Amino acid sequence: MSGYYEIRHTVGFEETNLVGNVYYVNYLRWQGRCREMFLKEKAPGVLAELRDDLKLFTLKVDCDFFAEITAFDELSIRMRLEELTQTQIQFSFDYLRLDGGQENLVARGRQRIACMRGPNTATVPARVPEELRLALAPYAEGPVAARLPAAPTSPGGPVRTGRGR
Repeated sequence: MSGYYEIRHTVGFEETNLVGNVYYVNYLRWQGRCREMFLKEKAPGVLAELRDDLKLFTLKVDCDFFAEITAFDELSIRMRLEELTQTQIQFSFDYLRLDGGQENLVARGRQRIACMRGPNTATVPARVPEELRLALAPYAEGPVAARLPAAPTSPGGPVRTGRGR
């Protein structure tokens, strides 16, 4: 299986509803948080581009739920690259409850984003930045992995940035 980018999260009371289980919108928030932390750790130059004129428009989000989770459950949210085109990226997310060394899949989601550039009144599709393409390569699933560029290497071996997961 291909690699994944992971964040860990402990569910808080504020993320639950009156019944005591996690309110569905939080799964979507966690997708966004995972994506943001990926950019911060693995493609910080893209953050600078976002402050300039790059925009990442979320086109579609979905999530399938398999089991309920409640306050103080420990979660792993794992992101993989599912599809990469010239201007769009699709991620998959696995939500796993971590309990005493056991991992139980509680939900699975997807998110599709489009890269755009230009002023708010005249945005146009833009290529996925090269730094982001390279940062995503280790997290590609199946056939996507074969189409991605290899990470640059130095004479002494692969170049590594950020923390490995």
